Amino acid sequence: MSRTALRDNAFQVLRAAAASPTRDAFEAHLAAYDDAMWRDGPPEHFTASAVVFSADHTEVLLVLHKKAKLWLQPGGHFEDGDSTVAGAALREATEESGIEGLSPVPGALYLHRHDLAAAFGRCMAHWDLRIAAVAPPEAAVTVSDESDDVRWWPVDALPEPTDPDLAECIDFLRGQLVSA
Repeated sequence: MSRTALRDNAFQVLRAAAASPTRDAFEAHLAAYDDAMWRDGPPEHFTASAVVFSADHTEVLLVLHKKAKLWLQPGGHFEDGDSTVAGAALREATEESGIEGLSPVPGALYLHRHDLAAAFGRCMAHWDLRIAAVAPPEAAVTVSDESDDVRWWPVDALPEPTDPDLAECIDFLRGQLVSA
């Protein structure tokens, strides 16, 4: 799939989200840069991630990110060959966790922009499109070379250190999961 088609999908995903100033900012950034979805684009670019819930929705899968040194949801940059935002997020989650057969939750989206530390090089900020996904029952995890650790955590007892906004994101997406 072409980069243009993936960018068009990102616009569709954003337009399907509830109206908000955050959504408006994401759409404006995407509209301002034809290459906003790519690592080689502007220093502030889009990424995709998946907040992966256990089959019973009581746990969330987090990776201990090597560069950030934080427990985070799996995710990363778009790659040539990605055809949708959800597909890219699921690819990243599978690569980082080893879990096959993740199921996306239709319509579950959380938008999060965050600045990055100098360890990330020319990347200054990520405009993260976060989806919710559910793992198959008894899914076993493996640690990839991108992480120091991968573990399941109770949704109401996240580890430290983590992104201070992650608990809000998990609560929001879990609410969408339960109502789906």
